[in-house]
Amino acid sequence: MNGKATTTRTRLERGRSALGPALELVHTGRAPTRAVLTSELGVTRATAGAVAAELEALGLIRVDSRPAAAGSQGRPSHRLAVDDAGPVALAAQVHADGFRAALVGLGGEIVATDPGCVIVSADPAQVLGEVVDAGAALLKGSGRRCVGAGLAVPSAVAEPEGTALNPLHLAWPAGAPVREIFAERVRAAGITGPAFTGNDVNLAALAEHRHGAGRGSQHLLCVATGHRGVGGALVLDGRLHTGSSGLALEVGHLTVNPDGRPCYCGSRGCLDVEADPLAFLTAAGRTPGPEVSLLEQSRALLRHEYARDASVRRAAEELVDRLGLGLAGLVNILNPDRIVLGGLHKALLEADPDRLRAVVADRSLWGRSGGVPILACSLDHNSLVGAAELAWQPVLDDPLGALTHQA
Repeated sequence: MNGKATTTRTRLERGRSALGPALELVHTGRAPTRAVLTSELGVTRATAGAVAAELEALGLIRVDSRPAAAGSQGRPSHRLAVDDAGPVALAAQVHADGFRAALVGLGGEIVATDPGCVIVSADPAQVLGEVVDAGAALLKGSGRRCVGAGLAVPSAVAEPEGTALNPLHLAWPAGAPVREIFAERVRAAGITGPAFTGNDVNLAALAEHRHGAGRGSQHLLCVATGHRGVGGALVLDGRLHTGSSGLALEVGHLTVNPDGRPCYCGSRGCLDVEADPLAFLTAAGRTPGPEVSLLEQSRALLRHEYARDASVRRAAEELVDRLGLGLAGLVNILNPDRIVLGGLHKALLEADPDRLRAVVADRSLWGRSGGVPILACSLDHNSLVGAAELAWQPVLDDPLGALTHQA
């Protein structure tokens, strides 16, 4: 072996431990050039070049040598981007009004998606079989390599068992072994890679932190309505805080109105029933129809009637006040540096941002002292993107090991 080849191999071996951190930097958009990658990793330019070349050889990123912004030494730096023809993860989401399957590449890019049925049966095995079948059809049509699969469900997911502890808005039995069922269906479909399951709002928060409105936050609080109910999640230093057994941040069962509506959990006046789409439609005097989901009906009502219908405005104000009370309590306890809102809460924030921020500031010590930015989630289908993040994580941790093991 000549000296040049020996030097290149030495650089790569020295930088191999940096493959995962380097891929995550490109994946999250924090290393758009090789110069930035060099700086972020704290390695030499040559080592960063060897690392980027290895990731490109694995089919994960592209290295563009055409001139870009000046590098750290004042010289043009190669541009880095995820390979848009590279592997994908199979992502799936089940909610009260149906399911959706998707293929998601690095960078959180949805490559293909297939909305499923609008009726979710009481048999999780049947539903998850249909979900995986839809995903398998997408994979077959794409011809892409699959690194694994992730599933988002509207329930706390107990760890380490992977059971849906409280799928309150589905007819599934409490404690359904959703991860085991999902993994079995994935294997039966011939899909390679590991299979994971998580709570839908947890996964939305993870996606927003890596690719959306939460990017750059160290302590990100996410609160969102699904098609029914309210969920919350906390991302600390880039990792989901799930508690000792996966059940942290069940914010839907914070009491915000002690004399309010009965909740499915047995209490009264929880956020879950005081600030979700059904609560909004009811407060606005609207009878939900069967044509589209409650979430879509609520969004449409805000979009088209908020400015001209006093009953809709009053309903929105009522929900904003309830939501603000809950957020203020969470701010006092968690001290986040940013809050992102999804689902109906995103639409309520956009309809009246000043009112919600004022309620949180008035009710929160930390809100009064400096204010916590409250932003709308920015990703479409963020729970799907988050489900894919679960499947991508082993590759982000060890790109060479994960892809070699699957080969």
